[in-house]
Amino acid sequence: MAKDKKVEQITDMEVDFAQWYTDVCKKAQLIDYSSVKGIFIYRPYGYAIWENIQHIMDAEFKKVGVQNVYMPMLIPESLLQKEKDHVEGFAPECAWVTMGGNERLEERLCIRPTSETLFCDHFAQVIQSHRDLPMKYNQWCSVLRWEKTSRPFLRHREFLWQEGHTMHATAEEAKAFTEQMLNLYADFCENVLAMPVTRGQKTEKEKFNGAEATYTIECMMHDRKALQAGTSHYFGDGFAKAFDITFTDKNNQRVSPFQTSWGVSTRLIGGIIMTHGDNNGLVLPPKIAPVQVVILPVAQHKPGVLEAAEALKARLEKAGFRVKVDDSDNSMGWKCAEYEMKGVPLRVECGPRDLENDQCVLVRRTDREKVTVKLEDLEAAVEEQLNLVHQGMYERAKKNLEDQPGVRAEDEGSGRHVLPLHPLQAGAPGRYLRLLRQACRQDDLLGYCVLSSHIAGGRLVARFLIGSVKHFPIFSVYRGERQKEVPSWRTERSWSCILPVRNRPSGRRRPNTGATATALP
Repeated sequence: MAKDKKVEQITDMEVDFAQWYTDVCKKAQLIDYSSVKGIFIYRPYGYAIWENIQHIMDAEFKKVGVQNVYMPMLIPESLLQKEKDHVEGFAPECAWVTMGGNERLEERLCIRPTSETLFCDHFAQVIQSHRDLPMKYNQWCSVLRWEKTSRPFLRHREFLWQEGHTMHATAEEAKAFTEQMLNLYADFCENVLAMPVTRGQKTEKEKFNGAEATYTIECMMHDRKALQAGTSHYFGDGFAKAFDITFTDKNNQRVSPFQTSWGVSTRLIGGIIMTHGDNNGLVLPPKIAPVQVVILPVAQHKPGVLEAAEALKARLEKAGFRVKVDDSDNSMGWKCAEYEMKGVPLRVECGPRDLENDQCVLVRRTDREKVTVKLEDLEAAVEEQLNLVHQGMYERAKKNLEDQPGVRAEDEGSGRHVLPLHPLQAGAPGRYLRLLRQACRQDDLLGYCVLSSHIAGGRLVARFLIGSVKHFPIFSVYRGERQKEVPSWRTERSWSCILPVRNRPSGRRRPNTGATATALP
């Protein structure tokens, strides 16, 4: 991370992380506020990031047989009411159209908060036989949810996203595809956005309205909080039955199909900012940066410098890079600070002396490391440096994830992960205690407990997690007394141990927190 701060208008993240985030969004010209509370304007630079995400991800969808469609924006109230759990969950966030011109509508129309009901209404008309399955649809669109609070990219009333909806002949096939799409999102975050993620299943209380199971990927931010980056849902046949979707199977019987849904949104951009950014502004992964290379002519008033810069740009564009030449009359210092703030991964500096020696200087955004290369090797050198930028960003983000007290990816080869949850310096959030209480009622065996030496309010923090990615057990948080004589390992920052966990023995009084657990022998 760059150490010397060049942009004074950006608040240091160590001073006020929330204000730092807002400053970066504004100063880097990613987003702006509109005249409607909670609805934002995506500025060209911010929207270009989303376009690049969309372009790469859409190609991955097509590799697994997904086709793009577009559904209407308005949903009749009667259609929304067909799935009870679904409508109850979204009712507080729905925005309604009641007037058409000067006339009141006979039926209210909901501006889509999500499109399950529209897809199901369509599926009921087009699915007739097992030969029609699987049917894999996706749409890129905006949705409207009347949120009470908002933050740029993280929580909008209107936001951009993609939502995929598929129908399958069997539950096994649908569950497998749910997991496949979750893994697709995880691979995208790690290989394209340089954001390491962990995968897990949401609790019954937090799962998507109407789903049988919701799976999530989460990444760790600089402020020690995890951000939900994408979700994949298994619906079973609940929506199919509610919308009377049936097909003739191979035995000539009318049966209901099984459904999945999965989506990511422009929240990914917020995740990129908070995972990789520093006190100088954005740090963008090269694969989605609107400008991958900026060429800054040194002493551009001298003969031949601007022409040489344009020639370098043409060469790099021909090689497939996104390139910009800044030939403005701003100072060199201003230009360097500007493109650092906008997160451009690589800077090329060329001046009269460089041209005399048939060379130029490459500067990485991540660490300001300077490399002098021969002009004849420019294309290969730029590709190598961009790969180093991506690799450095991923390794730094992975270290940030692994350094969290009590958070560790254990037995990675077997697919076990600890889900990084919110920090507990100020005490355990009540939300996670409620999740644990709910989990205790459902199943004696919760999974595994990670104990850490990170102390909150004088008590040991314990985190519940998974058994394996395949089965996605529940996760939550627990605050309990420090346990003694347990196997442990040591790291530089904390010690931790993993214990299997079950409910407390019956008959013992439950503590005031409403949650307890004991280690299995």
